[in-house]
Amino acid sequence: MTAPREPNKRLSAVVEEAGYTYEALARAVKAVAAEAGVKLGTSRSAVHSWVTIGAIPAGRTPAFVAEALSRKLRRPVTVGELGLGSDLVGDDTAPDPLAAASDLGRLLVHNRRDFIGLAFSALAVTFPLTYDPRAAAASLRAAAGGRRAGADEVGTVRQVTQTFRTADEQHGGGHGLVAIVAFLNDDVIPMLKATFPSEQVRGDAFGAAAELATLVGWKCHDRGYEGASQKYYNLAFQLADESDSAGHGAWAMRALVHQALDLGEPTNTVDLAEAALGRARGKVSRQTEALLLITAARAHGANRSGRAASRLILAAERSALASDDSVPIYAAAAGPVAATVASHTGRTLTEMGDHTGAEQHYRAALAGRVPGPYHRVRGLTFANIAKAVAAQHRHEEAVGLWGRSVELMDGVASRRNLRELDMMRSALAVYTRRGIPGAADLAQRASSIRVL
Repeated sequence: MTAPREPNKRLSAVVEEAGYTYEALARAVKAVAAEAGVKLGTSRSAVHSWVTIGAIPAGRTPAFVAEALSRKLRRPVTVGELGLGSDLVGDDTAPDPLAAASDLGRLLVHNRRDFIGLAFSALAVTFPLTYDPRAAAASLRAAAGGRRAGADEVGTVRQVTQTFRTADEQHGGGHGLVAIVAFLNDDVIPMLKATFPSEQVRGDAFGAAAELATLVGWKCHDRGYEGASQKYYNLAFQLADESDSAGHGAWAMRALVHQALDLGEPTNTVDLAEAALGRARGKVSRQTEALLLITAARAHGANRSGRAASRLILAAERSALASDDSVPIYAAAAGPVAATVASHTGRTLTEMGDHTGAEQHYRAALAGRVPGPYHRVRGLTFANIAKAVAAQHRHEEAVGLWGRSVELMDGVASRRNLRELDMMRSALAVYTRRGIPGAADLAQRASSIRVL
Protein backbone atom coordinates (compact mmCIF):
# COMPACT_ATOMS: atom_id res chain seq x y z
CA MET A 1 0.00 0.00 0.00
CA THR A 2 1.02 3.60 -0.53
CA ALA A 3 1.64 6.05 2.27
CA PRO A 4 -1.46 7.11 4.27
CA ARG A 5 -3.43 10.07 3.07
CA GLU A 6 -6.65 11.69 4.24
CA PRO A 7 -9.87 9.63 4.56
CA ASN A 8 -11.34 8.32 1.31
CA LYS A 9 -14.84 9.81 1.42
CA ARG A 10 -15.76 8.50 -2.04
CA LEU A 11 -15.04 4.90 -1.08
CA SER A 12 -16.77 5.37 2.25
CA ALA A 13 -19.94 6.63 0.55
CA VAL A 14 -20.15 3.69 -1.85
CA VAL A 15 -19.45 1.13 0.89
CA GLU A 16 -22.23 2.70 2.94
CA GLU A 17 -24.57 2.69 -0.08
CA ALA A 18 -23.89 -1.03 -0.55
CA GLY A 19 -24.62 -1.75 3.09
CA TYR A 20 -21.36 -3.63 3.50
CA THR A 21 -19.48 -4.00 6.74
CA TYR A 22 -15.72 -3.86 6.31
CA GLU A 23 -15.50 -7.57 6.99
CA ALA A 24 -18.21 -8.40 4.42
CA LEU A 25 -16.53 -6.25 1.79
CA ALA A 26 -13.20 -7.97 2.45
CA ARG A 27 -14.85 -11.36 1.86
CA ALA A 28 -16.50 -10.16 -1.34
CA VAL A 29 -13.23 -8.75 -2.69
CA LYS A 30 -11.41 -12.02 -2.01
CA ALA A 31 -14.16 -13.96 -3.79
CA VAL A 32 -13.92 -11.78 -6.90
CA ALA A 33 -10.13 -12.08 -6.90
CA ALA A 34 -10.36 -15.86 -6.60
CA GLU A 35 -12.43 -15.96 -9.80
CA ALA A 36 -9.51 -14.26 -11.56
CA GLY A 37 -7.05 -16.76 -10.11
CA VAL A 38 -5.67 -14.35 -7.51
CA LYS A 39 -5.44 -15.24 -3.83
CA LEU A 40 -5.75 -12.16 -1.64
CA GLY A 41 -5.35 -11.79 2.10
CA THR A 42 -7.71 -8.81 2.29
CA SER A 43 -9.04 -8.34 5.82
CA ARG A 44 -11.36 -6.06 7.72
CA SER A 45 -8.40 -3.99 8.87
CA ALA A 46 -7.25 -3.51 5.26
CA VAL A 47 -10.65 -2.14 4.24
CA HIS A 48 -10.61 0.07 7.32
CA SER A 49 -7.31 1.58 6.24
CA TRP A 50 -8.57 2.21 2.71
CA VAL A 51 -11.53 4.16 4.05
CA THR A 52 -10.20 5.94 7.12
CA ILE A 53 -6.66 6.89 6.15
CA GLY A 54 -6.92 6.77 2.35
CA ALA A 55 -4.53 3.87 1.82
CA ILE A 56 -4.52 2.54 -1.75
CA PRO A 57 -4.57 -1.26 -2.16
CA ALA A 58 -1.80 -2.68 -4.29
CA GLY A 59 -1.89 -4.43 -7.66
CA ARG A 60 -5.26 -5.36 -9.11
CA THR A 61 -7.12 -5.13 -5.81
CA PRO A 62 -8.81 -1.78 -6.68
CA ALA A 63 -10.48 -3.44 -9.68
CA PHE A 64 -11.64 -6.31 -7.51
CA VAL A 65 -13.09 -3.84 -5.00
CA ALA A 66 -14.97 -2.05 -7.79
CA GLU A 67 -16.41 -5.30 -9.12
CA ALA A 68 -17.49 -6.51 -5.67
CA LEU A 69 -19.35 -3.25 -5.09
CA SER A 70 -20.82 -3.30 -8.61
CA ARG A 71 -22.33 -6.73 -7.98
CA LYS A 72 -23.78 -5.67 -4.64
CA LEU A 73 -25.29 -2.44 -5.97
CA ARG A 74 -26.19 -3.80 -9.41
CA ARG A 75 -24.79 -0.73 -11.12
CA PRO A 76 -21.37 0.05 -12.59
CA VAL A 77 -18.83 1.12 -9.98
CA THR A 78 -15.43 2.16 -11.29
CA VAL A 79 -12.03 2.36 -9.65
CA GLY A 80 -12.03 6.08 -10.33
CA GLU A 81 -15.40 6.56 -8.60
CA LEU A 82 -13.97 4.90 -5.50
CA GLY A 83 -10.91 7.15 -5.41
CA LEU A 84 -8.63 4.12 -5.76
CA GLY A 85 -6.81 5.15 -8.94
CA SER A 86 -7.58 5.07 -12.66
CA ASP A 87 -9.52 2.35 -14.43
CA LEU A 88 -7.81 -0.43 -16.34
CA VAL A 89 -7.33 -0.37 -20.11
CA GLY A 90 -9.22 -2.45 -22.62
CA ASP A 91 -12.47 -0.62 -23.35
CA ASP A 92 -14.94 -2.94 -25.07
CA THR A 93 -17.55 -0.18 -25.32
CA ALA A 94 -15.48 1.94 -27.73
CA PRO A 95 -17.33 3.03 -30.89
CA ASP A 96 -14.58 1.51 -33.07
CA PRO A 97 -14.50 -2.27 -32.45
CA LEU A 98 -11.46 -2.70 -34.71
CA ALA A 99 -9.40 -0.33 -32.58
CA ALA A 100 -10.69 -2.08 -29.47
CA ALA A 101 -9.67 -5.45 -30.94
CA SER A 102 -6.14 -4.20 -31.55
CA ASP A 103 -5.89 -2.89 -27.99
CA LEU A 104 -7.18 -6.13 -26.50
CA GLY A 105 -4.84 -8.19 -28.65
CA ARG A 106 -1.76 -6.25 -27.59
CA LEU A 107 -2.66 -6.68 -23.93
CA LEU A 108 -3.16 -10.42 -24.31
CA VAL A 109 -0.15 -11.13 -26.54
CA HIS A 110 2.11 -9.22 -24.14
CA ASN A 111 0.62 -11.16 -21.23
CA ARG A 112 -0.32 -8.00 -19.35
CA ARG A 113 -1.13 -9.18 -15.86
CA ASP A 114 -3.60 -6.37 -15.26
CA PHE A 115 -5.54 -7.56 -18.32
CA ILE A 116 -5.48 -11.35 -18.00
CA GLY A 117 -6.28 -10.92 -14.32
CA LEU A 118 -9.35 -8.77 -14.92
CA ALA A 119 -12.36 -10.01 -12.97
CA PHE A 120 -15.63 -10.88 -14.64
CA SER A 121 -18.13 -8.00 -14.44
CA ALA A 122 -21.70 -8.99 -13.64
CA LEU A 123 -22.94 -5.65 -14.95
CA ALA A 124 -21.03 -5.84 -18.25
CA VAL A 125 -23.38 -8.71 -19.14
CA THR A 126 -25.89 -6.02 -20.12
CA PHE A 127 -23.60 -4.42 -22.72
CA PRO A 128 -25.57 -5.74 -25.75
CA LEU A 129 -28.84 -4.46 -24.26
CA THR A 130 -27.67 -0.85 -24.37
CA TYR A 131 -25.47 -1.10 -27.47
CA ASP A 132 -26.10 1.48 -30.20
CA PRO A 133 -24.56 0.12 -33.42
CA ARG A 134 -24.77 3.39 -35.34
CA ALA A 135 -21.51 4.88 -34.09
CA ALA A 136 -19.63 1.63 -34.70
CA ALA A 137 -21.14 1.25 -38.18
CA ALA A 138 -20.07 4.76 -39.13
CA SER A 139 -16.57 4.14 -37.84
CA LEU A 140 -16.28 0.84 -39.73
CA ARG A 141 -17.52 2.34 -42.98
CA ALA A 142 -15.07 5.21 -42.65
CA ALA A 143 -12.18 2.76 -42.19
CA ALA A 144 -12.96 0.88 -45.41
CA GLY A 145 -10.69 1.43 -48.36
CA GLY A 146 -7.25 0.56 -49.62
CA ARG A 147 -6.80 -3.07 -50.61
CA ARG A 148 -9.58 -5.38 -51.73
CA ALA A 149 -10.60 -8.58 -49.97
CA GLY A 150 -12.87 -11.34 -51.18
CA ALA A 151 -14.52 -14.64 -50.37
CA ASP A 152 -11.23 -16.56 -50.48
CA GLU A 153 -9.81 -14.56 -47.59
CA VAL A 154 -12.99 -15.05 -45.60
CA GLY A 155 -12.72 -18.79 -46.24
CA THR A 156 -9.15 -18.78 -44.95
CA VAL A 157 -10.23 -17.10 -41.71
CA ARG A 158 -12.86 -19.79 -41.19
CA GLN A 159 -10.37 -22.59 -41.94
CA VAL A 160 -7.89 -21.22 -39.41
CA THR A 161 -10.65 -20.77 -36.84
CA GLN A 162 -11.76 -24.39 -37.29
CA THR A 163 -8.18 -25.62 -36.93
CA PHE A 164 -7.76 -23.79 -33.64
CA ARG A 165 -11.22 -24.90 -32.49
CA THR A 166 -10.30 -28.55 -33.08
CA ALA A 167 -7.00 -28.16 -31.23
CA ASP A 168 -8.82 -26.36 -28.42
CA GLU A 169 -11.09 -29.37 -27.84
CA GLN A 170 -8.10 -31.70 -27.65
CA HIS A 171 -5.68 -29.57 -25.65
CA GLY A 172 -7.73 -26.91 -23.85
CA GLY A 173 -8.05 -23.14 -23.93
CA GLY A 174 -4.44 -22.55 -22.97
CA HIS A 175 -3.22 -24.14 -26.21
CA GLY A 176 -2.43 -21.65 -28.99
CA LEU A 177 -4.10 -18.67 -27.34
CA VAL A 178 -1.37 -16.16 -28.22
CA ALA A 179 -1.14 -17.50 -31.78
CA ILE A 180 -4.85 -17.11 -32.46
CA VAL A 181 -4.91 -13.60 -31.00
CA ALA A 182 -1.95 -12.65 -33.19
CA PHE A 183 -3.80 -13.98 -36.24
CA LEU A 184 -6.87 -11.93 -35.32
CA ASN A 185 -4.80 -8.76 -34.91
CA ASP A 186 -2.33 -9.16 -37.76
CA ASP A 187 -4.52 -10.66 -40.47
CA VAL A 188 -8.23 -10.48 -39.71
CA ILE A 189 -8.61 -6.93 -38.39
CA PRO A 190 -6.73 -5.45 -41.40
CA MET A 191 -8.98 -7.53 -43.69
CA LEU A 192 -12.06 -5.88 -42.19
CA LYS A 193 -10.71 -2.49 -43.29
CA ALA A 194 -10.58 -3.61 -46.93
CA THR A 195 -13.04 -2.96 -49.74
CA PHE A 196 -15.29 -5.96 -50.52
CA PRO A 197 -16.91 -6.92 -53.85
CA SER A 198 -20.39 -7.06 -52.30
CA GLU A 199 -22.32 -6.50 -49.09
CA GLN A 200 -22.71 -10.28 -48.79
CA VAL A 201 -18.96 -10.84 -48.74
CA ARG A 202 -18.49 -7.95 -46.32
CA GLY A 203 -21.08 -9.46 -43.98
CA ASP A 204 -19.40 -12.85 -44.25
CA ALA A 205 -16.05 -11.27 -43.37
CA PHE A 206 -17.40 -9.66 -40.21
CA GLY A 207 -19.18 -12.90 -39.36
CA ALA A 208 -15.95 -14.89 -39.71
CA ALA A 209 -14.14 -12.34 -37.54
CA ALA A 210 -16.90 -12.62 -34.92
CA GLU A 211 -16.51 -16.42 -34.88
CA LEU A 212 -12.78 -16.01 -34.31
CA ALA A 213 -13.28 -13.43 -31.54
CA THR A 214 -15.81 -15.76 -29.91
CA LEU A 215 -13.23 -18.56 -29.96
CA VAL A 216 -10.69 -16.25 -28.30
CA GLY A 217 -13.29 -15.41 -25.66
CA TRP A 218 -14.01 -19.08 -25.15
CA LYS A 219 -10.32 -19.94 -24.83
CA CYS A 220 -9.86 -17.17 -22.26
CA HIS A 221 -12.90 -18.48 -20.36
CA ASP A 222 -11.53 -22.01 -20.41
CA ARG A 223 -8.17 -20.70 -19.23
CA GLY A 224 -9.73 -18.72 -16.38
CA TYR A 225 -9.09 -15.23 -17.81
CA GLU A 226 -12.69 -14.22 -17.18
CA GLY A 227 -12.47 -10.46 -17.57
CA ALA A 228 -10.53 -10.81 -20.82
CA SER A 229 -13.01 -13.42 -22.00
CA GLN A 230 -15.91 -11.08 -21.41
CA LYS A 231 -14.26 -8.29 -23.37
CA TYR A 232 -13.66 -10.61 -26.33
CA TYR A 233 -17.26 -11.83 -26.17
CA ASN A 234 -18.44 -8.21 -26.30
CA LEU A 235 -16.11 -7.59 -29.25
CA ALA A 236 -17.56 -10.67 -30.97
CA PHE A 237 -21.04 -9.24 -30.41
CA GLN A 238 -20.09 -5.94 -32.06
CA LEU A 239 -18.61 -7.73 -35.07
CA ALA A 240 -21.55 -10.13 -35.32
CA ASP A 241 -24.02 -7.26 -35.13
CA GLU A 242 -22.35 -5.75 -38.19
CA SER A 243 -22.70 -9.08 -40.02
CA ASP A 244 -26.16 -10.35 -39.07
CA SER A 245 -27.82 -8.53 -36.20
CA ALA A 246 -30.78 -10.87 -35.85
CA GLY A 247 -29.05 -14.24 -35.99
CA HIS A 248 -25.34 -13.91 -35.33
CA GLY A 249 -25.83 -10.99 -32.97
CA ALA A 250 -28.20 -13.10 -30.86
CA TRP A 251 -25.71 -15.96 -30.89
CA ALA A 252 -22.96 -13.69 -29.57
CA MET A 253 -25.29 -12.64 -26.72
CA ARG A 254 -25.74 -16.33 -25.91
CA ALA A 255 -22.00 -16.68 -25.21
CA LEU A 256 -22.14 -13.87 -22.64
CA VAL A 257 -25.07 -15.55 -20.89
CA HIS A 258 -23.31 -18.90 -20.65
CA GLN A 259 -20.13 -17.37 -19.26
CA ALA A 260 -22.07 -15.63 -16.51
CA LEU A 261 -23.98 -18.81 -15.65
CA ASP A 262 -20.80 -20.90 -15.64
CA LEU A 263 -19.39 -18.50 -13.05
CA GLY A 264 -22.50 -18.61 -10.88
CA GLU A 265 -23.40 -14.98 -11.64
CA PRO A 266 -26.96 -15.16 -13.01
CA THR A 267 -27.80 -11.46 -12.49
CA ASN A 268 -29.05 -9.94 -15.77
CA THR A 269 -28.80 -13.24 -17.65
CA VAL A 270 -32.57 -13.65 -18.04
CA ASP A 271 -32.89 -10.23 -19.65
CA LEU A 272 -30.01 -10.91 -22.03
CA ALA A 273 -31.13 -14.44 -22.94
CA GLU A 274 -34.70 -13.30 -23.58
CA ALA A 275 -33.46 -10.36 -25.66
CA ALA A 276 -31.33 -12.73 -27.78
CA LEU A 277 -34.30 -15.02 -28.28
CA GLY A 278 -36.58 -12.12 -29.22
CA ARG A 279 -34.02 -10.78 -31.67
CA ALA A 280 -33.66 -14.11 -33.47
CA ARG A 281 -37.13 -15.67 -33.28
CA GLY A 282 -38.54 -16.29 -36.75
CA LYS A 283 -35.30 -15.15 -38.40
CA VAL A 284 -33.12 -18.23 -37.77
CA SER A 285 -33.62 -21.95 -38.28
CA ARG A 286 -35.62 -23.83 -35.67
CA GLN A 287 -32.55 -25.79 -34.56
CA THR A 288 -30.64 -22.55 -34.02
CA GLU A 289 -33.64 -21.26 -32.10
CA ALA A 290 -33.49 -24.42 -29.96
CA LEU A 291 -30.01 -23.43 -28.78
CA LEU A 292 -31.23 -19.96 -27.83
CA LEU A 293 -34.30 -21.40 -26.09
CA ILE A 294 -32.22 -23.72 -23.92
CA THR A 295 -29.94 -20.80 -23.03
CA ALA A 296 -32.97 -18.87 -21.81
CA ALA A 297 -34.13 -21.96 -19.91
CA ARG A 298 -30.80 -22.22 -18.16
CA ALA A 299 -30.89 -18.52 -17.22
CA HIS A 300 -34.37 -18.89 -15.74
CA GLY A 301 -33.33 -22.03 -13.87
CA ALA A 302 -30.33 -20.27 -12.35
CA ASN A 303 -32.62 -17.43 -11.28
CA ARG A 304 -35.02 -19.89 -9.61
CA SER A 305 -37.79 -19.43 -12.18
CA GLY A 306 -38.58 -23.12 -12.43
CA ARG A 307 -41.87 -22.83 -14.30
CA ALA A 308 -40.38 -20.63 -17.03
CA ALA A 309 -37.34 -22.90 -17.28
CA SER A 310 -39.50 -26.01 -17.74
CA ARG A 311 -41.56 -24.31 -20.43
CA LEU A 312 -38.45 -23.27 -22.33
CA ILE A 313 -36.87 -26.73 -22.04
CA LEU A 314 -39.91 -28.26 -23.75
CA ALA A 315 -39.83 -25.58 -26.45
CA ALA A 316 -36.12 -26.19 -27.05
CA GLU A 317 -36.62 -29.94 -27.34
CA ARG A 318 -39.41 -29.45 -29.87
CA SER A 319 -37.32 -27.06 -31.95
CA ALA A 320 -34.33 -29.40 -31.86
CA LEU A 321 -36.44 -32.08 -33.56
CA ALA A 322 -36.80 -29.96 -36.71
CA SER A 323 -34.62 -32.28 -38.77
CA ASP A 324 -35.10 -30.38 -42.02
CA ASP A 325 -33.41 -27.30 -40.57
CA SER A 326 -29.72 -26.55 -40.82
CA VAL A 327 -27.67 -24.36 -38.53
CA PRO A 328 -25.45 -21.48 -39.66
CA ILE A 329 -21.69 -21.73 -39.40
CA TYR A 330 -21.50 -19.74 -36.19
CA ALA A 331 -23.97 -22.05 -34.40
CA ALA A 332 -22.48 -25.26 -35.82
CA ALA A 333 -19.46 -24.66 -33.60
CA ALA A 334 -21.56 -25.73 -30.61
CA GLY A 335 -21.68 -29.27 -31.97
CA PRO A 336 -24.73 -31.52 -32.45
CA VAL A 337 -27.84 -29.54 -31.54
CA ALA A 338 -29.62 -32.35 -29.70
CA ALA A 339 -26.54 -33.05 -27.57
CA THR A 340 -26.09 -29.37 -26.72
CA VAL A 341 -29.75 -29.02 -25.76
CA ALA A 342 -29.48 -32.14 -23.60
CA SER A 343 -26.32 -30.92 -21.89
CA HIS A 344 -27.78 -27.53 -20.97
CA THR A 345 -31.04 -29.16 -19.93
CA GLY A 346 -28.99 -31.25 -17.53
CA ARG A 347 -27.37 -28.15 -16.09
CA THR A 348 -30.73 -26.42 -15.77
CA LEU A 349 -32.25 -29.40 -13.96
CA THR A 350 -29.21 -29.53 -11.67
CA GLU A 351 -29.88 -25.93 -10.67
CA MET A 352 -33.49 -26.93 -9.99
CA GLY A 353 -32.45 -29.90 -7.83
CA ASP A 354 -33.71 -32.60 -10.22
CA HIS A 355 -30.64 -34.85 -10.23
CA THR A 356 -32.41 -37.85 -11.76
CA GLY A 357 -33.57 -35.81 -14.74
CA ALA A 358 -30.17 -34.14 -14.99
CA GLU A 359 -28.43 -37.52 -15.15
CA GLN A 360 -30.66 -38.69 -18.00
CA HIS A 361 -29.95 -35.58 -20.05
CA TYR A 362 -26.20 -35.64 -19.35
CA ARG A 363 -26.10 -39.23 -20.57
CA ALA A 364 -27.99 -38.24 -23.71
CA ALA A 365 -25.49 -35.43 -24.29
CA LEU A 366 -22.59 -37.84 -23.87
CA ALA A 367 -24.10 -40.26 -26.39
CA GLY A 368 -24.46 -37.44 -28.91
CA ARG A 369 -20.82 -36.37 -28.71
CA VAL A 370 -18.54 -38.98 -30.17
CA PRO A 371 -15.02 -39.58 -28.80
CA GLY A 372 -12.20 -37.72 -30.50
CA PRO A 373 -13.76 -34.49 -31.76
CA TYR A 374 -15.37 -33.84 -28.35
CA HIS A 375 -12.52 -34.92 -26.10
CA ARG A 376 -12.67 -32.13 -23.52
CA VAL A 377 -16.43 -31.76 -23.38
CA ARG A 378 -16.82 -35.52 -22.82
CA GLY A 379 -14.49 -35.25 -19.82
CA LEU A 380 -16.63 -32.50 -18.31
CA THR A 381 -19.81 -34.42 -19.12
CA PHE A 382 -18.57 -37.51 -17.30
CA ALA A 383 -17.91 -35.24 -14.30
CA ASN A 384 -21.45 -33.85 -14.51
CA ILE A 385 -22.93 -37.35 -14.64
CA ALA A 386 -20.79 -38.34 -11.64
CA LYS A 387 -22.10 -35.41 -9.59
CA ALA A 388 -25.70 -36.21 -10.52
CA VAL A 389 -25.17 -39.87 -9.58
CA ALA A 390 -23.47 -38.91 -6.31
CA ALA A 391 -26.43 -36.67 -5.44
CA GLN A 392 -28.59 -39.81 -5.74
CA HIS A 393 -26.28 -41.65 -3.26
CA ARG A 394 -24.87 -44.09 -5.85
CA HIS A 395 -21.37 -43.45 -4.61
CA GLU A 396 -19.40 -46.37 -6.07
CA GLU A 397 -20.86 -45.62 -9.51
CA ALA A 398 -19.87 -41.96 -9.09
CA VAL A 399 -16.27 -42.99 -8.42
CA GLY A 400 -16.20 -44.97 -11.65
CA LEU A 401 -17.60 -42.06 -13.64
CA TRP A 402 -15.12 -39.63 -12.14
CA GLY A 403 -12.41 -42.06 -13.19
CA ARG A 404 -13.56 -41.79 -16.81
CA SER A 405 -13.50 -38.01 -16.45
CA VAL A 406 -9.93 -38.02 -15.13
CA GLU A 407 -8.77 -40.08 -18.11
CA LEU A 408 -9.98 -37.36 -20.48
CA MET A 409 -8.75 -34.38 -18.45
CA ASP A 410 -5.09 -35.36 -18.26
CA GLY A 411 -2.92 -32.95 -20.25
CA VAL A 412 -5.75 -30.53 -21.17
CA ALA A 413 -4.83 -26.92 -20.33
CA SER A 414 -8.13 -25.83 -18.79
CA ARG A 415 -8.97 -23.90 -15.63
CA ARG A 416 -12.49 -25.33 -15.86
CA ASN A 417 -11.04 -28.83 -15.65
CA LEU A 418 -9.01 -27.73 -12.65
CA ARG A 419 -12.17 -26.52 -10.88
CA GLU A 420 -13.87 -29.84 -11.59
CA LEU A 421 -10.88 -31.71 -10.21
CA ASP A 422 -10.93 -29.63 -7.04
CA MET A 423 -14.60 -30.51 -6.48
CA MET A 424 -13.92 -34.14 -7.31
CA ARG A 425 -11.04 -34.37 -4.83
CA SER A 426 -13.20 -32.88 -2.07
CA ALA A 427 -15.88 -35.51 -2.67
CA LEU A 428 -13.31 -38.29 -2.91
CA ALA A 429 -11.77 -37.26 0.42
CA VAL A 430 -15.17 -37.82 2.05
CA TYR A 431 -15.61 -41.11 0.20
CA THR A 432 -12.16 -42.28 1.31
CA ARG A 433 -13.01 -41.67 4.95
CA ARG A 434 -16.22 -43.63 4.45
CA GLY A 435 -14.39 -46.52 2.80
CA ILE A 436 -16.04 -46.24 -0.65
CA PRO A 437 -14.11 -48.66 -2.94
CA GLY A 438 -11.74 -47.01 -5.39
CA ALA A 439 -12.02 -43.52 -3.89
CA ALA A 440 -8.53 -43.36 -2.37
CA ASP A 441 -6.79 -44.59 -5.53
CA LEU A 442 -8.73 -42.18 -7.74
CA ALA A 443 -7.98 -39.26 -5.41
CA GLN A 444 -4.27 -39.98 -5.70
CA ARG A 445 -4.52 -40.30 -9.46
CA ALA A 446 -6.52 -37.07 -9.79
CA SER A 447 -3.84 -35.21 -7.84
CA SER A 448 -1.15 -36.22 -10.32
CA ILE A 449 -2.71 -35.29 -13.65
CA ARG A 450 -1.73 -32.18 -15.61
CA VAL A 451 -4.44 -29.66 -16.50
CA LEU A 452 -2.54 -26.33 -16.70
